Amino acid sequence: MSRKYIYTDKHHSYTGILATVLGLIDLVSLFVVVRKTYLLGGEAPARYGATVSLVFIFALAGLILGLIGKSDEDSFSAFAYAGIGLNILAILGVSGLLFAGAYGL
Repeated sequence: MSRKYIYTDKHHSYTGILATVLGLIDLVSLFVVVRKTYLLGGEAPARYGATVSLVFIFALAGLILGLIGKSDEDSFSAFAYAGIGLNILAILGVSGLLFAGAYGL
């Protein structure tokens, strides 16, 4: 039984890994803020708003890093695609929170 191995010089892009880590941190932070606000009966302290603002900024940075990692041809792009997806989810989560806050949902 002969196995065929393919050797490659490709590696996982560091920007893609960083984008994935930022996306995970963003989503966990959003979950914690929403959960703690729910436990407080809907009253959110100002620091929760600051956290959501930072989540949005980090999600934009993670999205840019994911796009940079995807464009690197000498590396695998699985982490870059995961980072893009996670950061888009975080941006949509922040947008949903702003929409719900604006219309009192």
